Amino acid sequence: MVREYSLQTKSDLLQEHLPELQSGDRLTRSEFERRYTADPHIKKAELIEGIVYVASPLRHQQHGKPHSRVITWLGVYQSLTPGVDLSDAPTVRLDLDNEPQPDAVLFIEPDTGGQTRLSSDGYIEGAPELIVEIAASSAAIDRGSKKQVYRRNGVLEYIIWQSYDNQIEWFYLIDDDYQLLSPNADGIIRSQVFPGLWLAVEALLNNQMAQVLEVLQLGLNSSEHRSFVEQLANK
Repeated sequence: MVREYSLQTKSDLLQEHLPELQSGDRLTRSEFERRYTADPHIKKAELIEGIVYVASPLRHQQHGKPHSRVITWLGVYQSLTPGVDLSDAPTVRLDLDNEPQPDAVLFIEPDTGGQTRLSSDGYIEGAPELIVEIAASSAAIDRGSKKQVYRRNGVLEYIIWQSYDNQIEWFYLIDDDYQLLSPNADGIIRSQVFPGLWLAVEALLNNQMAQVLEVLQLGLNSSEHRSFVEQLANK
């Protein structure tokens, strides 16, 4: 959540005596937002099934490094796919009990037929077509309650990178349930929602980004991706 602070905001916080946002709090979404916005010290907090989770400081090896690789991969795809947008760790208003802050979201823009919309105060509302989570200390939540929240709200593809185990799971929503997408014989997973979004899984896990981008470029040059871009342009 990107926030701007002023002396007046901090003064208001002191006058209101707002409780500090803490993991385990059970809050409404509006109260969660009120406390989160008012506290300049918290960098990442999420509301999952009405329960607050405040993130611990993020380590480079387990989170920052894999996060940067994912953003590089998705950023190249987004830059060459008009009508698709990318956001790095945005707050997403899914429903009244769930306001996660995923590590990355890739979504079709609203005016080209996407599932999300931007609120008047600049937040993503609705289910992005694809969400990526870097799961280190948060693995139990990312693979448990958060996965069910994303499924229920219609997030079409969900990627979990379990950094301690150095493995990637890519789920695709079909018949109201998540099915695991497996790499083909060539070791590549191909998105079912974003044509041309191809991932060389082992190369990403081993930080071979030149190969990751080479495979992605093959996807971007495919007829499926060209058709997808034309489809979005005609919305």
